[in-house]
Amino acid sequence: MKEKLKNFMEPNKTVRKIETVALVLLLIGSAFAYFRGTSSLNGDPGELTYLGSVEMERDLDAEDYDEDSTSCDVIYVSDGGQLIKTYTYEEYVSLEDTAITAYAYETKEGTKLFFDHEDPAADIVKGVYRQTMATKLMPLFNLANALIILAVSVAVMLYFGSFFTTYEKCWFLSIMVLATIFAVLFPEESANGVNGIWIMLLYLLDTFLNILCELLISKQSRYNFLVSVLVEITEIVISIVLMYRFATMTVTLLFWLPIDILSYINWTRHKDDMEDELTVVRRLKGYQEVLVILAIGVWTLVVGYFISGLDISTDFLGNNERLETVMIYLDACASAVGIANGLFIFFRLREQWIAWYICAALEAVMNILAGQYVLLVLKLGYFTNTTYGYIKWSRYIRTHKEDDKSLL
Repeated sequence: MKEKLKNFMEPNKTVRKIETVALVLLLIGSAFAYFRGTSSLNGDPGELTYLGSVEMERDLDAEDYDEDSTSCDVIYVSDGGQLIKTYTYEEYVSLEDTAITAYAYETKEGTKLFFDHEDPAADIVKGVYRQTMATKLMPLFNLANALIILAVSVAVMLYFGSFFTTYEKCWFLSIMVLATIFAVLFPEESANGVNGIWIMLLYLLDTFLNILCELLISKQSRYNFLVSVLVEITEIVISIVLMYRFATMTVTLLFWLPIDILSYINWTRHKDDMEDELTVVRRLKGYQEVLVILAIGVWTLVVGYFISGLDISTDFLGNNERLETVMIYLDACASAVGIANGLFIFFRLREQWIAWYICAALEAVMNILAGQYVLLVLKLGYFTNTTYGYIKWSRYIRTHKEDDKSLL
């Protein structure tokens, strides 16, 4: 047993060296990006050059305030940039003009700043400069965050190297590299008062935890449930930040967190006799699959109808009511499939992979509708690993037909 554990913790030395070098380079790259971005963000705008006045149009699609709002940010845009003015709710509702005369200035480095009056004070210049630079530097901060998550991914493959095959390592790191590229190419806009940089960091963390969890499930490892708890917490935070997908958030809170704990206990009780890292898995009968499909349909209609009647708004979807309704019903269906999936996993049933296919397809559609392109990388990971996991579980079931007839 000790020899087995030693082999588990000591992967090939050459591969380990390559992974160590990659890890160090990623950490250095992330630190440099953070330093460069923070220095520029907190830099001194210096002496400004006045460029003249410009008419800026009000971005009405970005506004969604009610009587509970303590402050209302109104964005005015032009080809050269944007101006954000903050009003009280009383001032906001009395606004009639859709345009404003702004005064443009330029720093020595060529950054354009816009104000609602001439000769702005130094503290106002500093605030507008910081706000403008935050938007301009978003790709750099996204790169820094992505490199940190990628470094963590390499560290997992490094310190648990012999637990994963070469294919699994390549698949895992390929998905994370793609996520890094998408994070830079498709930055997220701010939503509900939260900067897009933080939203992107949540997306990257969600991608990392989800594909690690998926990989562990395909390997029939009970430790996937420990990672899954972190997945649920991250996705609850994302739903709260973006103010959307409340069906999935409720199911995550009330179903997935408890089922993860119960599943870990159940899987621990059903270890493979020959390899205790593996869990014995099974498959459903035909009539049971039909009942599950009917239950999913009923859940989708009932929950979708209920949530669509609630007065919940978010500026994340651009205040498009039809799109919000479509998202609600897709989310209700995804949550139903998710519940079925959770039960399949709890009972160690191969059909959970089919549920993964359906859920990944539904979520991919929602990600496209919401413009969450970086999360499409996660769905690519779902589809590829689901195929891998289905094949591995099917092969195990064929060779262990007489093993472990109990579900609990």
